Amino acid sequence: MSNFSIPRAPIENSSTGGITEVYDLIHQFDCHVVGEKYVRVEHNLLGLPGAALEDIREVYSHPQGLDQCRGYLKRHGDWVLHPYFSTSQSAAKVQETGDPHLAAIANKTAAGLYGLEVLVPHINDNTTNYTRFFILAAQPEERETADKITLVLTVRHEPGALYHVLGYFFYNSMNMTHLESRPMKGRPFEYFFHIDVMGSLKDPVTYHVLHNLKDHCNYFKILGNYIADARRECT
Repeated sequence: MSNFSIPRAPIENSSTGGITEVYDLIHQFDCHVVGEKYVRVEHNLLGLPGAALEDIREVYSHPQGLDQCRGYLKRHGDWVLHPYFSTSQSAAKVQETGDPHLAAIANKTAAGLYGLEVLVPHINDNTTNYTRFFILAAQPEERETADKITLVLTVRHEPGALYHVLGYFFYNSMNMTHLESRPMKGRPFEYFFHIDVMGSLKDPVTYHVLHNLKDHCNYFKILGNYIADARRECT
């Protein structure tokens, strides 16, 4: 499941939290989560060969890249920041323009790939900066050693509804590792709750808990049961 040739999407960053657009897209396109991977992210300021830091006027990067380097960028308040499609495409943009006044925030792999130089290394605010990726598929997968479940649900719009739903995990000793809320279109101040919890659907107790929980939700869907990635690999 660590092969990045299969579809994956960044879902959470240790510095900036949940990547909300991806939650919405997973729900919109009915994707299934079949795995996860944590990747250490290191951001560098990249420029054309021969460019100097004092030459830089504009910086391109993915919005997450810009956000994860806020502290450094605040020290250069005169720079114009351009949110772009991805960090690698930002590096390609700088290469294509050939303008020494432009820089990109990306990793060292992108620098080598697009012939750029590292003007300033390690500019991300958090030195232990990780992004969690979901590995996605059109159909669910079953794995004997699956130990993590991702699900999405809505609760009744009444006092204590979410509290009672979450109580199912607490009273059955199921470790909830993440909770993300996303607004429901056309339903002001009502939300989808995306939840990660440790467990296996092959465990009769876990299956029974989730089956009972479903009866107390307006909407309930298991997006995947997969093997949790306990590793933290550097890129």
